[in-house]
Amino acid sequence: MVDVLGGRRLLSRDGAWVEAEAALQNKVVALYFAAGRCPSSRDFAPLLRRFYAKLVAEARSPAPLEVVFVSADRSEREMLDFMREQHGAWLALPFYDPLRHELKTRYHISVTPRLVVVKPSGEVITDKGRKQVREQGLACFQNWVAAANIFQNFSG
Repeated sequence: MVDVLGGRRLLSRDGAWVEAEAALQNKVVALYFAAGRCPSSRDFAPLLRRFYAKLVAEARSPAPLEVVFVSADRSEREMLDFMREQHGAWLALPFYDPLRHELKTRYHISVTPRLVVVKPSGEVITDKGRKQVREQGLACFQNWVAAANIFQNFSG
């Protein structure tokens, strides 16, 4: 995903800017396409937050997964409110970044929420990340790491 997001800055939940290359290097990236007005997105966000927190807690630093929120909200205010109210300590593509729309097209996003898990190159590991997180919990992450072919520092 560094190939796709390289040179961009991502936004953290607390409003800090983070260089994408540094944040995503050698990690599995889960693109979280969602909107705060969407009941299914609001339902899935707490589950994803717990999944992410548990994974990060069990991993040696740096954590081997990064979630990047790609908003389908109607305004920047909706996006930021959703992030503050529901999200974990993950990153977001800024609301006004045109790449948001390009990623929706590239990964064939027509409904939200969707969790598309990708290799560092941007190649899809699975577009069924939401279902896998719900049904398999942390066990799905091992499959993602194996498919991504990156260094693994997760003990679970």
